[in-house]
Amino acid sequence: MAAETVLKENQGCVDACTECQQACEACARNCAQDAHMAECTRLCLDCATICAACVTLLSRGSQWAAQLCQLCAEVCEACAAECDKHDNPHCRQCAQACRRCAEQCRAMAG
Repeated sequence: MAAETVLKENQGCVDACTECQQACEACARNCAQDAHMAECTRLCLDCATICAACVTLLSRGSQWAAQLCQLCAEVCEACAAECDKHDNPHCRQCAQACRRCAEQCRAMAG
């Protein structure tokens, strides 16, 4: 399958992962300033990392992309749940991006 076809088929998931990665990085940066937000910071960094890996594998049409996307969906849900515990704009934005990403990753993996 041509790379262009692979990317077009997975574009929604790639876009959601990219958006989630950016939201998680921003959330982690903001949460890192507060010692009480350590778990949120850690989960956001983990989520950003796995989202970036998903974009890479999806873009190259890797045979492992579906499995990684399934794991990514789980990490995104955990990150969203943690961000929901905190009442600030960056956590709300991150939680929304994580949920969209989880939905797209599950659809891609399914």
